[in-house]
Amino acid sequence: MATRRATQAQPPDEQALIERIAGRDPAAFEALMRAHNGRLFRVARSILKSDADAEDALQDAYLDAFRHAAAFRGESSLATWLTRIVINQALMRLRRQRRQVVVPFTPSGADRDDHDPVDRTGEPPPAAAFRAEVRRLIERRLDDLPVAFRTVFIMRDVNEMSVEDTAAALAIPATTVRTRLFRARARLREALARDIDSVTLDLFGFAGDRCDRIVSRVLALAAGNSDAGAAAPGAAGDQSGSANDT
Repeated sequence: MATRRATQAQPPDEQALIERIAGRDPAAFEALMRAHNGRLFRVARSILKSDADAEDALQDAYLDAFRHAAAFRGESSLATWLTRIVINQALMRLRRQRRQVVVPFTPSGADRDDHDPVDRTGEPPPAAAFRAEVRRLIERRLDDLPVAFRTVFIMRDVNEMSVEDTAAALAIPATTVRTRLFRARARLREALARDIDSVTLDLFGFAGDRCDRIVSRVLALAAGNSDAGAAAPGAAGDQSGSANDT
């Protein structure tokens, strides 16, 4: 976690930056986007489950932030303010898609139990492929989580937002953030454990061509030994007869 955090671009002074953006400074606006792109995209993606829709929501959120930059009062961090805007844009897009709010972010039945970038410099291709496959597996299982759990997991464990900032961005109590994160982690562990269990049954598999190959090879060797064994008594008899003749 510490290594990843150290490699991320750190935003400049927030108040000075937002004042420049309010003054329509394109360089400041670009700096803002580059500093927050990854975190905000993941939040939008956690709600929409689509890279393309998340990009659209992020774009709309940035434009909204640009238009209302002068309204930022510094009552929360700039990151929290932007996260709120992204969440609102993603939820509006989700409502348009489904014509309803599927899982609200305010504490509700969704919290009940019954509802239930890496530096690869010099990394060999097999290791990179393995990492990519594991990442895709985790992303698929995250997409299976309820949106309320998934979003909290992304904000807390991936974006490393504090409990307080996450609660403020989602407008829910801090205790709800902790509960959702606990259940999201538990569900993710269970799903991944099932995946691993299904794979372990096939570890070092020996079927198909490999099975046919070893069977054929052993049968051939066994047949050769049988032929040699059948020839041995005759050879012994011939030797015995020769001895008697002498």
